[in-house]
Amino acid sequence: MARPPAPGSVIVPDWHESAEGKEYLPCILRRNRRRMFGLLERPVLPPPVAIDTASYKIFVSGKSGVGKTALVAKLAGLEVPVVHHETTGIQTTVVFWPAKLQASDRVVMFRFEFWDCGESALKKFDHMLPVSRQACQEKTDAFLFLFSFTDRASFEDLPAQLALVAGEAPGVVRMVIGSKFDQYMHTDVPERDLTAFRQAWELPLLRVKSVPGRRLADGHTLDGRAGLADIAHVLNGLAEQLWHQDQVAAGLLPKPPPPENTPG
Repeated sequence: MARPPAPGSVIVPDWHESAEGKEYLPCILRRNRRRMFGLLERPVLPPPVAIDTASYKIFVSGKSGVGKTALVAKLAGLEVPVVHHETTGIQTTVVFWPAKLQASDRVVMFRFEFWDCGESALKKFDHMLPVSRQACQEKTDAFLFLFSFTDRASFEDLPAQLALVAGEAPGVVRMVIGSKFDQYMHTDVPERDLTAFRQAWELPLLRVKSVPGRRLADGHTLDGRAGLADIAHVLNGLAEQLWHQDQVAAGLLPKPPPPENTPG
């Protein structure tokens, strides 16, 4: 895969907080609540601001209990499960995110389709795991590899997962996310290990909190606008990596040499 671009070099950071960006947010918000979208639904924009949509399939990978379902819930503006229950079968969640391109000042609506699979489902139906079947590999655009700051084993498991995908599906985007960052005071993964990992793999490494989102005045409803502020860096990071990868694949950007120090 192409070497990841520098953060902020493809997507305008914090554009969603600008006056222009806020004009687009009503299509994914309703009265400060996040809108939910089915597989065949999409945001409705007025004709003067109609924009193109770029669609991607994202496979969420990681050990059981690291927070895969909680991450997808936060990205979609849903309630974060308080108690861990292993995901039954396969769950797909669609998230839309408008972003502005640095090079052209063009606004693009990114459609992310997240696939979250329980370990028991993958063991029982191995054809559902993208890296195990070529047909699924061709339809998967990115892998999110999760580890938990409170689970050292989940961090140590990352190289094996990354090496497998690098060998089986070398053309997909790979990103690493550390969950439960709000519990960083009790971390099993010190900063020096994160630095060594980034230097070895040269992959984006983001951090997310797993605490429930902020509420509206009624004390019960999730504040969709505040929730976007908590996860915008993840959605922008995904949009940046995927758009850059597409531009390289289309020959619109020069293909860089592979990193010399990438393990495996």
